[in-house]
Amino acid sequence: MTERRILATCGGWSAARWGDVEFSPLQRHALELTGVSGRRIRVAFVNTASGDQRVDEGRELAAATRAGVDAVHVRLFGRNQPDLREAVLDSDLVWVGGGSAANLLAVWRTHRLDEVMREAWESGILLAGTSAGALCWHVGGPTSTFGPVSVIDDGLALVPYALGVHYDSQPDRRPALQRAVASGALPTGFGLEEGTAVLYSGATPVEFLTEIDGAVVHRVHREGAGVAKQRVDARLVK
Repeated sequence: MTERRILATCGGWSAARWGDVEFSPLQRHALELTGVSGRRIRVAFVNTASGDQRVDEGRELAAATRAGVDAVHVRLFGRNQPDLREAVLDSDLVWVGGGSAANLLAVWRTHRLDEVMREAWESGILLAGTSAGALCWHVGGPTSTFGPVSVIDDGLALVPYALGVHYDSQPDRRPALQRAVASGALPTGFGLEEGTAVLYSGATPVEFLTEIDGAVVHRVHREGAGVAKQRVDARLVK
């Protein structure tokens, strides 16, 4: 049976000296999770949430070259892939960047990329991303898309959980997730501190990771009229 996996992160890029850019530890771990050997790993970058900024593409291509992997971009603002299904399903890893989660979902649905992503997941391609690119796979979670932090509940729901990103660095997101879970608007969820991630196999969270020593993941579930909160230690990846 094909393993369906998602790596949802609040990690990302690390700049080396002299302004060079390379994959972060969590991104390198995503490459390892593909299990590809004997050929170059194929990565599809999707930056819909930030409006497909070309400067991001340059950074990603440079990092891919340094890591020895092949990379393409799936661009919907100035669409560059006539066949989205072919572009995504030809990859081993799909990495989705951050930005506006609500805009990402709306544009994906307009182009039916949401359906392609589900097919990729079901076929065993590793889906991953950071911030909005992590939230999108979940039922919903806090977003700053509309200015003040609010909650969306129309994510792709490939995994049956809520997700809160930037849980330590943007303090308004923490109570927003807790209120949504307490009210039943969102299911049990995870709050990701900067640098952390949760790996899902199917609908099950199987591992918690961090690229920042000491950072943790927070599990939030409904209990009575409120929520119960639990800190979950994360394994350091380098």
